[in-house]
Order: sequence, then C-alpha cells, then structure tokens
Amino acid sequence: MTSVLITGCSSGIGLETALAFARRGDRVHACVRDPAGAEELLRRARAEDLTLDVPRLDVTDDASVTAAVTAVQDRHGPVDVLVNNAGIDRTGPVETMPLDQARALMETNLWGPLRVSRAVLPGMRARGSGVIVNVSSLAGRTFAVPHGGFYAASKAALGALSEALYAEVQPFGIRVVCLEPGSFASRIQGRSVAGASDGKPAEDDPYRADHAWLARFLARVAEGAADCAEAAEAVVAADDPGTPLHTVVGKDAEAALGFLAGVSYEQWLPRFLDQAESLAGPRPIP
Repeated sequence: MTSVLITGCSSGIGLETALAFARRGDRVHACVRDPAGAEELLRRARAEDLTLDVPRLDVTDDASVTAAVTAVQDRHGPVDVLVNNAGIDRTGPVETMPLDQARALMETNLWGPLRVSRAVLPGMRARGSGVIVNVSSLAGRTFAVPHGGFYAASKAALGALSEALYAEVQPFGIRVVCLEPGSFASRIQGRSVAGASDGKPAEDDPYRADHAWLARFLARVAEGAADCAEAAEAVVAADDPGTPLHTVVGKDAEAALGFLAGVSYEQWLPRFLDQAESLAGPRPIP
C-alpha cells in the first residue's frame, strides 16, 4: 500500500487530493496545521467510507514537521509520496507590504516544502524510491502582476528549488514534480489581501486605491476558477513516472504560457492592464 503524506489538507486542493488518494486505496496522511480545521475533510471521508489519517503538521515549525513525519514513519514506514501543498497568498505593494507578511509567504511557500522534504528524504533514499510533488503556481512561471510580487517570488523560488532537488535525488531513485496550477476555487483566494485587519492597506498607503482596483480584478477572475478536484487529479497523476518536472495544471494556465512565449514584460504589461480594466474598471491614477 502506497503511503502518501499531504500538507495543507483543511481545504482546497489539499483536501481534494487527500480524498483522491484515499479513493485509490492508498494510506493517506492528510496533514493539517489545526486539527479543528479538518471537519470538512473528515465529513466527506466518512460520507464516502474512506480511511485516512489526519496528523497535525505546521510546515512553518521545525519541531512540528519532525514530530509528524517521525510518527508517520514509525507507524507505517517511509513515505512513498510527499505532496507539499500547504501554501498561503498575500497581495501587497513591494514598497509597503508589511515585512512580517512577506516573510510569512516565504516561510510557508518555500521553507515549508523544504522542511517536509528534508524530513522524508532519508527514508526515500534508504529505500531507493519516492516521489515529491511540490504544488507551486502558474504565478511562479509567468510575469508577476502588480501587488503580487512576493507571492510570485515564493513560487518561482519553489520552482528553482524543485529543479535542483530533481537533479540531486534522481540518482537515488527519487522523482520530483513541480505542479503549477492556474486559477482554482480555493479558500486561499479569500485570504490574499495584505494590510490592516479590514483586508485593505492602511488609509495613508499611497498604493491603497491601486490595490483595491487589483482586488476587484482578482475577485472577478476567481468567479471563473476551476474546481479543485481537477487539480487534485493532476496531483495523483504526478505519481506516474512519465510526469515532467514542470507540469502546468488547468486550461487557463496552459493558455497563459502559450500566450507569453516570446513576449517581453514590457509587451505583456499593457495587455494585462487592459484585461484588468475590462473587469475592474479604469486603473486609479495617483
């Protein structure tokens, strides 16, 4: 029985991925930062008579990662498939986005996958096999949008780390896949705005109007987001040895990469702004 460890399973792609692997008959360790947030996952698992384990694992905490992975491996042996799915999104201007939130993005989206990968790799090397799936984002492969620089940077860094890891662990029989989904209907989209407690930059932030304009655009884009179950199918399919290192997920992501082929940032930006204005109205002028 394949042992699968997935991070960030309380909602979205992680939740759907845990259920998809369980349907396949795998031994699923659906990790969550807060066990209280696993109610929907457990409810849906019971409804389908699926069996899965729900360990507590906070990818930003060394001790939590070590404890969770050690407990899983002590009970069930080395992890066969690791899915680094846990991630957060925050938008904000490069100049004024609070640094603690910028650091939180990197801590979760980059250092988190690194922590969990390091925890499972010794067991995979000892066995001579294993798969690490890093759930990145199309944002890590395309041009960064205004106010999305820190998120894009975290995902681009994860892609670079995946490439290096791919080459380093290949001699040990371990594969690495970096999935790059487009827009999917996940709760992460509702928690993406940086700044004050009301979800907006401070009143005196010079970028406040521009940020609000971008938020309207992103909200409109999210209305057409695909079902996370589609992305989960791609995660499960990444277990196939023929899966490329960089795998784009979603028709919108495929179309975006095709559109950007041979296009410079200076050529792309006016087109992006035209699209944003078509959905959110004219961009505010400072």
